Amino acid sequence: MIDLYYWTTPNGHKITMMLEEAGMKYRVIPVNIGKGAQFDPAFLKIAPNNRIPAIVDHKPMQAMPQGEALTLFESGAILMYLADKSKKFLDRKNAYWRKEAIQWLFWQMGGLGPMAGQNHHFNMYAPEKLPYAINRYVNETARLYGVLDQRLADREFLAGAYSIADMACYPWIVPHERQQQNLADFPNLKRWFDAIKARPATERAYAIAKNLNTQPSGQSDEAKRLLFGNQKK
Repeated sequence: MIDLYYWTTPNGHKITMMLEEAGMKYRVIPVNIGKGAQFDPAFLKIAPNNRIPAIVDHKPMQAMPQGEALTLFESGAILMYLADKSKKFLDRKNAYWRKEAIQWLFWQMGGLGPMAGQNHHFNMYAPEKLPYAINRYVNETARLYGVLDQRLADREFLAGAYSIADMACYPWIVPHERQQQNLADFPNLKRWFDAIKARPATERAYAIAKNLNTQPSGQSDEAKRLLFGNQKK
């Protein structure tokens, strides 16, 4: 059994998508980041960067010292671990396609996620509307969408077959309207997006989020303090 410490963010969705695709047994342990649960000392032992997601695998791939459970944080690392454990969605036989999937996973971790995240912040949450910052991140998001669109011009998925690279990128495209992006401008990306959205595992993963997080879409001042500052007033 895998314990998934989770909240309804793009990085959280990556892991529920993978677990559902791979058919792995897991239980969700909610970490409500709008209420400061990410600063709980028990969670910090698992995820010292006070960010979701994190996992605890009680039956890891290899024996741990003193029979301990395996703990892991950082969504990209978790995806790679789950792919290797399940032997799914990260090609084990073809080094080229394995490299391609890892390459695009890292691209998401280092580019698409951070830039789209800043887009969300300055568009929706910043106390001041700063045109320079908004334009900077909206334009960079558009550039990254264009990179994806070009990549997908001659292939169904980012690394040939469906992989953890696609699962990493998809949740960051879901809020495209909030990012001021029109998927019609990126036809290859839109085709890819619609195909992943229709997958049963994707539907199950997002149903978990919908059932778990029933909060209104807005954020209180206290929630913003916890999300964008720290646990101290």
